[in-house]
Amino acid sequence: MKSLVKTPIKNTLLATAPAEEICVKGWTRSVRRGKDVSFLTLNDGSSFASLQVVLGPELSNYEQVSRLGTGACVAVNGALTESPASGQRWELQAKEVEIIGAVDDSYPLQKKRHSFEFLRSIAHLRPRSNTFGAVFRMRSALAFAVHKFFQERGFIYVQTPIITANDCEGAGEMFRVSTLDPNNPPKKDGQIDWNEDFFGERTGLTVSGQLQGELFATAFTDIYSFGPIFRAENSNTSRHAAEFWMIEPEIAFADLADNCQLGEDFLRYLVTYALENCQEDLDFFNQRIEKGLLDKLEALAKAEFQTISYSEAIERLQKAGQAFEYPVAWGGDLQSEHERYLTEQVFNGPVFVTDYPKQIKAFYMRLNDDQRTVAAMDLLVPRVGEIIGGSQREERLDVLQQRMSEQGLEEGSLDWYLDIRRWGSCPHAGFGLGFERFLMYLTGMENIRDVIPFPRTPGNARF
Repeated sequence: MKSLVKTPIKNTLLATAPAEEICVKGWTRSVRRGKDVSFLTLNDGSSFASLQVVLGPELSNYEQVSRLGTGACVAVNGALTESPASGQRWELQAKEVEIIGAVDDSYPLQKKRHSFEFLRSIAHLRPRSNTFGAVFRMRSALAFAVHKFFQERGFIYVQTPIITANDCEGAGEMFRVSTLDPNNPPKKDGQIDWNEDFFGERTGLTVSGQLQGELFATAFTDIYSFGPIFRAENSNTSRHAAEFWMIEPEIAFADLADNCQLGEDFLRYLVTYALENCQEDLDFFNQRIEKGLLDKLEALAKAEFQTISYSEAIERLQKAGQAFEYPVAWGGDLQSEHERYLTEQVFNGPVFVTDYPKQIKAFYMRLNDDQRTVAAMDLLVPRVGEIIGGSQREERLDVLQQRMSEQGLEEGSLDWYLDIRRWGSCPHAGFGLGFERFLMYLTGMENIRDVIPFPRTPGNARF
């Protein structure tokens, strides 16, 4: 086969004029064999749509390529011509077809509808399906948009560590990282001697890059991290995974109001970016996954973001006259049903809930003057509930030490974190946006396992 520069199928579908000779490479979706001509549908993942390739008997290997099965990998040289068929502008008249990778009858991803559960069992092949091709194109586009948003605003991108000796959230749900012999670990006074471990102390996979992000925010003013985090939470719900990606900006010289404004700007930007740059895939999700998805996203992009305090939210819920599954009481955390009621019944749009009781929030959140609440914020959106969570951080050394003491945290393990409050402290704030949770909202997919390439959940780390 003559060597030509590969043309992405997306580019051929957007072509403005015929082309005498181009080369496309991809995987067969289907082959229809006729009497004197056959049609091969080819997709390379660059777009939702596929390219029809016309195979004529003049091809030297016509008999072989016209009998290819779904999933075969081929390269085609040919002429791009206008198609007489409806629903497509172009087709490729094949001059040469090279079979790069054949398939046998055991290929599991056939041209029919498969359940998402089945597709999870073949996660190494599901990106070739329509739904997951669209999901992962969206994931790629929105990951780019995350960086674009922050880089355009002068934020510094910080790569925070994956292995840490600190449990940021204080929940203890960390995966242990150790090189000690599990069958015969060194012991001291009857306990495992972590001083003998690789890092000289007990370590685990990070649950957040926030604490390290705060350090950088006191040197670069505005920073963000975007990477994987891990939580050893034995939960098999559709919204939980053991490994997922988190976006965590941190802004110096900022208070809670500044933090809310950044969260609003960020979410609106991402949704608008998707609407402007991922229309083909969003149309598919709107038709096949969640009816009304486009209307939902367009409404959010234009919405006025409201703000309400936690205490006001509790009062609204208690007066709702609705029987919630989980009781509503001051001091308890808001459940998804409460959050959805506020966004869908009370405000009919996104709302920030601020100033939560200190006992249900982390030690690093700034204590308010009432001594009962902290300067925390959650951004709630219709149909989902919480999508962003954050706070103004506690910059006062004595108050932070008191909060740590109240929660039973030892200062020694976080001496470096306290040092920033000793040397050049300033007000600062930040939040976290779970990338997969956001993608679920954006695509209408209902299970977090279906918006991450290779999901890690309790009992499952395959692929």
